[in-house]
Amino acid sequence: MAAAAACVLIFSAIAPAPAQSKKALQVETGLVDAVALFDAGHFKEASSLLKVLANADPANDAVHYYYGMSAVGLRDYDTAVAQLREAVRLDPTNYWYRDRLARLYISTNQPELAIDIYESLIKENPKKTDIYYSLVQLYMQNGKTEDVLRTLDEIETVAGKDDMVALTKYDILMRQEKPDEAYALLESYNEELTSPRILVAMGDHCVSQFRDTLALKYYSEALSYEAGMPQALLGMSEIYRYRGDFPNYFATVTEFVREEETPLEMKTRYIQTLFQHADPQFARRFKPSLDLLVDTYRDQAPRDSSVLQTVASYYYNTADGDKAVDLMKECSELYPESIGSRGMYVQLLTLLERWDEAGPAAEQAFADFPQEPGFLEMKTYSDYNLKDFEGLIRDCERIIGATSPRDTSIRLRAYSGIGDAWHEIGDSQKAFAAYEKALKIDPHYLPVLNNYAYFLCLEGRKLKKAAAMSKITIEAEPDNATYLDTYGWILYLQGKAAEAKPYFKHAMLYGGKDSAAVLDHYAEVLYKLKEYDTARVYWNLAKNKNTDGAVPDLDERVEARLKAIE
Repeated sequence: MAAAAACVLIFSAIAPAPAQSKKALQVETGLVDAVALFDAGHFKEASSLLKVLANADPANDAVHYYYGMSAVGLRDYDTAVAQLREAVRLDPTNYWYRDRLARLYISTNQPELAIDIYESLIKENPKKTDIYYSLVQLYMQNGKTEDVLRTLDEIETVAGKDDMVALTKYDILMRQEKPDEAYALLESYNEELTSPRILVAMGDHCVSQFRDTLALKYYSEALSYEAGMPQALLGMSEIYRYRGDFPNYFATVTEFVREEETPLEMKTRYIQTLFQHADPQFARRFKPSLDLLVDTYRDQAPRDSSVLQTVASYYYNTADGDKAVDLMKECSELYPESIGSRGMYVQLLTLLERWDEAGPAAEQAFADFPQEPGFLEMKTYSDYNLKDFEGLIRDCERIIGATSPRDTSIRLRAYSGIGDAWHEIGDSQKAFAAYEKALKIDPHYLPVLNNYAYFLCLEGRKLKKAAAMSKITIEAEPDNATYLDTYGWILYLQGKAAEAKPYFKHAMLYGGKDSAAVLDHYAEVLYKLKEYDTARVYWNLAKNKNTDGAVPDLDERVEARLKAIE
């Protein structure tokens, strides 16, 4: 009899459910298909099917829910809100419907509606801490400080004291400019539940109050509970650095870098920040210790691209170019698919003016990344500095061929480069033709306007046109010594030496004294105005600056001018 009873129970468990209506069955089957489409990310197809199902069975809350969620995937937020609201109306007790609607209100910038939902959910689910934290975030974003503090108290009541809650309260009190109350909160928490995170916060607070000794005590105590805690090590190291206790500083920061549990991103951020803000004198004085620190940092992840780039940047900035190049070369070889690593390698060679290496490296980079004509642009720097002007023209033409007319900036620089190169070769007609093409792209491109104007005046041609172009440059950049020199010299060639003089005087204040050519031009203007003694002074300055022979006839011309005065 016992066996027979068991069989009855089994058979009753698998007996078929009451038959559904054909329409309801079709909707349920369609919903299963729609959910599968939704889960696969096919939101458009899911949404189309769910719209049909919603019309067929408007009382089916699940249909409206998934219709709304599909609309979210399509970023059709009006439909999403309408459908999720309908799902909640049909089943107001469903937690997930209301939670998703609240999240949608947040993403559509309707925080008050989201708050209303979460406040009602928390009444029904008073022990669900996730809701409290969602409310805390919403209250904080909307400046409801008192509501934040009240909710944090409720979290402690439900879940007990927690580091995150205490630190959030601390941050709020600090923003309210209540530092004593904020610190007292941490002290009270620490007396009850000692925590390394709270101890570090107390240490940081003491640092802000210039209580370094007490801060060191808290950091040390935090490390006694959690050896190698990165925040404590960093706090201690910064105190040692401010105090000038560099042996302890380097020992502590090296421990921070060596600590395996410290996230690599945190180490990288610290190393980068250290060198961005370090006093150059500090970097020079402690270079051996800093070298050891960055090498230790590199040893933690010797093949990581961000580490290699950070260390290479350090060595470049501390005048150790060979190491920097070796590191970036290694990085680009380890990650041949990384356009960023290759770009940094070529850029580094360019910054170090290693033109014989930079040109081939840029050429190879363009071959590997033909979608990036910027590598060809880097190659033009090598062409120019190696005086391969025909190569520069070819590379600029390749840039133009590799870009569309919409890439105006790089094409503009390419036409400018072609013009400069033809000028160096000695074909001014082709140079001016290239400049004209550049100015069709941007009639106010200052480098071309200046060079075009200056080269015209050197040939004594179209001085009126040259003056008009040059005037645009000084109006745009009135303190640019190069542009002031060009405009002043054109005025001089037009027989307007008195008008030219103020532009040269202004140029002297903004770098003109560093150029033999500008000094020579100013002296010529002064000579024309018969201010001979002052002209002599500027010619002497020009001769002292003309070490590279930028003004080839300077000595002979000046000697002739001075003899004429006598």
